[in-house]
Amino acid sequence: MLKVFADRGGTFTDIVAVTDEQTIIDRLSKHQERFLIVPVPNQEWVIVYKLLSENPEQYQDAVIQGIRDIFGLKNYQPIPYTSIEVVKMGTTVATNALLERQGDRVVLIITKGFKDALRIGYQNRPDIFARHIILPTMLYEQVIEVDERYDAHGNELKLVNIAQVKQDLQAVYHTGIRSCAIVFMHGDRYPKHEQQVAAIAQEIGFTQISVSHQVSPLMKLVSRGDTTVVDAYLTPILRRYVNQVASQLPNVRLMFMKSDGGLVAAEQFQGKDSILSGPAGGIVGAVQTSKRAGFNLVITFDMGGTSTDVAHFKGEYERQLDLEIAGARMRVPVLSINTIAAGGGSILMFDGSSYRVGPKSASSNPGPACYRRGGPLTVTDANVMLGKIHPQYFPSVFGSDGNLPLDKNVVLEKFNQLAQEIATVTGNYRTPEQVAAGFIAIAVENMANAIKKISLQRGYDVTKYVLCCFGGAGGQVACLIADTLGMKQIFLHPYAGVLSAYGMGLADVRATRVRGVEQPLNPALIPQLMQLMETLETEARSELSQVESSVAAEVIQKLNLKYEGTISTLSVDFDADITIMQTAFANEHKSSYGFTQAEKPLIVESIAVEVIQKMDTPEEPLITRTRPIELTPQPVEIVKMFTADQWHDTPVYRREDLQPGDWIDGAAIIVEKISTIVVEPNWQARLNERNHLILQRSC
Repeated sequence: MLKVFADRGGTFTDIVAVTDEQTIIDRLSKHQERFLIVPVPNQEWVIVYKLLSENPEQYQDAVIQGIRDIFGLKNYQPIPYTSIEVVKMGTTVATNALLERQGDRVVLIITKGFKDALRIGYQNRPDIFARHIILPTMLYEQVIEVDERYDAHGNELKLVNIAQVKQDLQAVYHTGIRSCAIVFMHGDRYPKHEQQVAAIAQEIGFTQISVSHQVSPLMKLVSRGDTTVVDAYLTPILRRYVNQVASQLPNVRLMFMKSDGGLVAAEQFQGKDSILSGPAGGIVGAVQTSKRAGFNLVITFDMGGTSTDVAHFKGEYERQLDLEIAGARMRVPVLSINTIAAGGGSILMFDGSSYRVGPKSASSNPGPACYRRGGPLTVTDANVMLGKIHPQYFPSVFGSDGNLPLDKNVVLEKFNQLAQEIATVTGNYRTPEQVAAGFIAIAVENMANAIKKISLQRGYDVTKYVLCCFGGAGGQVACLIADTLGMKQIFLHPYAGVLSAYGMGLADVRATRVRGVEQPLNPALIPQLMQLMETLETEARSELSQVESSVAAEVIQKLNLKYEGTISTLSVDFDADITIMQTAFANEHKSSYGFTQAEKPLIVESIAVEVIQKMDTPEEPLITRTRPIELTPQPVEIVKMFTADQWHDTPVYRREDLQPGDWIDGAAIIVEKISTIVVEPNWQARLNERNHLILQRSC
């Protein structure tokens, strides 16, 4: 049986598969240049494979093609789905649809008088000095106002005019819109009117009906409404993609990664939960592998082809309730991930006076200049120019037939042209390699600033943390990032290049339920909270009823608290003793904001119950040393690498040639089938018995 864990990123799709089938391994062993095969306990093997996310000449969907390649199938041959136990995946399909505004047509159905409430939003100014405010385009196409109303105490002020709603919805339906978002004032607490209108929409034939009291049962009309609209806009796109994958894998158990770091069955996967699907898998993979390696204070650093994601871990996953992406606001629990548009595919530009890196990406089509599709210069090309990436150690998946190596010549040619252009404009001549190093320095500074935002700016001493570095491009800049931040240790898992995909296999199935409360925290409220949590736990457990596991589910209960008269909430563990929660909130507030307001009462804004069902996860083998301790690893060749403003004769080691106890002094390059690791001068790399590579600053 085959277990498949996949992450469809912006540039590459990563696949990690676990199998006990010897015939698959025997066949793939003939293609060692494409597949990494690692034996693990219990007579199983882990297969690691990367392919371009978009390659329209070769295949329609990268994940399905990856499964086909593992089975060795031709395009016309059906996938032997009876041999697949489970497929767990993360996808950027919904995220890309949001960024590119390619979702479904949506009608917003809202209380009369609030037609423009979501457009007006909170009237905040992201750019405070901008004279001309450009509002993001709305995701909905039409608005229907319904003359209905509850007051804040649940008194029904106006009934729904059923006949009028039917007429309005029918008119919209005839324009071709099939997705609707229903958001009524106080609908989070008093949902009767929303339910009535949803029933009418279903009767008329709308195929996607997102209702605010189900999507985001929290107060604040604007954020609840935005979340509901996003769900209506993206769920149909997601549903089509899920159905497309499921049609190729009939009767296969299919699961997707949610933005909160938990897995969910494909049929329960919704648009509102999919925005951080891929990055969440990376955070789970980084945290779980770091814990196995003995690190409990972790900064995760995921540098892919399109963007870089960073997160902070100190004992538990950090989540946030509010998220804004591409002008769309959402209020759902998501992992706290700081994303910046700096990746291997970020485009390098000289604007006449300064170097710029990103935010635009070359993606996988056309990709960086070296990908042989006529793309622009990118961060990846800069590393090729500097000798940190060498074509002979990079997958040969380029060109029209998908079998050629990186094109180094076009990189040299373009950087020579760029250096000449910079010299002509500024009168300051720099060599092509100095120009490339300058662009890398800017990219590194951008990424280091993203890490400072989630650590130093929140009061955490980053020098006490390990930098868990992963993603296809992460190992190329890991030491430079750590130097900029003063960090002393870097952790690189053997599957670091595909850790987001591996994280899908390490994740648990999670079901979260959130409910608004908005009442003062006092002893009289505790019984009410306990009863509400019991209800939410029952709902969450029903979502997990199909999950088979011999381990009892874990339940986490959280309160989102705030000072009276404020809007910023902090999450604390629920406890029947309110003094414990008050102390926890005060400590967290002091850490986050530098002060407390002991005289102000606390308000319970909302509560969250999470039910976690542990899953079987891949085991990792211990490796033993077979080479005598006095024998050092031998490099496969010596190459030229430009770093610290000079060229170095740099040894290149294959990771599979290293054994526990081996030390490598920088400057050095360690190549894997799925990534390249650059050990800068003043750094040392050490391999341990778990095949973990630990980089330490030597001075």
